[in-house]
Amino acid sequence: MDFPPWFRQAIQGRLDDVSARIEYHPELNRIRAEESKAFQALFAGMDVGRMPEFANWEDKIHFKQAIINEWLYLQGMKDGIQLAVALLSPSVLFDDDTPVESDRNEPEA
Repeated sequence: MDFPPWFRQAIQGRLDDVSARIEYHPELNRIRAEESKAFQALFAGMDVGRMPEFANWEDKIHFKQAIINEWLYLQGMKDGIQLAVALLSPSVLFDDDTPVESDRNEPEA
């Protein structure tokens, strides 16, 4: 099934918005600062004895990326559920000006 261009653009716009909010999230800023500090310590004086600093930096960069991926996944799940509910909700099928007819055969007054 191929989605129409407007739908793909809407989804891409939502992904861009969520990605931007995650990128500037205070928790991620703290993690980014830790990662940067570990990276600077790594290259302050590179020698074989400093390999633990490299491992520390590598752990922090992977941790940061894992958090970003987790938040994107969770937001995608939330958005998907909201979209499914909105599409399946009878209130979406009618606007306020659309008359709703009952399935029952009631006598007219």
